[in-house]
Amino acid sequence: QVQLVESGGGLVQAGGSLRLSCAASGNAFSRRAMGWYRQTPGAQRELIASIRTDDITKYAESVKGRFTISRDNAKNTVYLQMNSLKREDTAVYYCSGSAIDINILGRYWGQGTQVTVSP
Repeated sequence: QVQLVESGGGLVQAGGSLRLSCAASGNAFSRRAMGWYRQTPGAQRELIASIRTDDITKYAESVKGRFTISRDNAKNTVYLQMNSLKREDTAVYYCSGSAIDINILGRYWGQGTQVTVSP
């Protein structure tokens, strides 16, 4: 069983930066794909960044060039560095992990962390 715990959310002004962290318990972290989703009220959860077990990353167009996903397998942690934040980045951000050796997210979820970008 894997548990994911996000941290680092909060209130930031537009143009500012935040770094989200997602700490994973359980085994074989390096063999799991990880990703970040976000969700606003009434909308579907949206995949914004992912990192595979071979460190290949992928981004949604809405965050490309501003957000960076990375992982530290020694710390069982995945990060999301968010720069040049916009009001439309306001959402609850969720961390997700895959099963072992499968690059498909959604097997495990964190509880979410709120990010609010003010004008």
